Amino acid sequence: MTTRPLVVPIAELRRRPGSRRRFTERVPMAGLAITTALVPDGADVLVDVELEALSTGVVATGSVTVPWEGDCRRCLTAVRAETRADVKEIFEPHPVEGETYPCSDDTVDLEPMVRDAALLALPLAPLCGPDCRGPAPELFPALPGDQVGESPPDDETDDAPGGDPRWAALSELHFDSDDDRG
Repeated sequence: MTTRPLVVPIAELRRRPGSRRRFTERVPMAGLAITTALVPDGADVLVDVELEALSTGVVATGSVTVPWEGDCRRCLTAVRAETRADVKEIFEPHPVEGETYPCSDDTVDLEPMVRDAALLALPLAPLCGPDCRGPAPELFPALPGDQVGESPPDDETDDAPGGDPRWAALSELHFDSDDDRG
């Protein structure tokens, strides 16, 4: 019989509600990918959790550290990095779908939780660095405010390109609050 590395015995732990046990393991994960990033084949995911016995089950609190690779969303160069997801999940004999994970009296299988945390931690739009200017910055220059949440500095607003000429007529509209409509 083969043993699965993320199936953890909990019988002794469950005999004393409130007792805790640390579990740290590096395990290979295959087939974890989203459209823009993936966990490389043969890469190990680090699982570092503390299991705490409850009267009805077990709580796993800790982190899952995932190595990943993908292509930069701006310049399309290969990016390799590592990300960490914090976890705090409940395992119980009668799980509520989408809210808790199953466990038995003797074991808990952490694999579904680790897979979920790893997939959610993968970046949706990898970036090789915050200063990445893309594949051809002279052809497609980054403009002030191109990054999400970034606004142009005050001294650069005069150099900003004009608006779309099709909307120019709207700049002539003025809405005065003390308008006479008598």
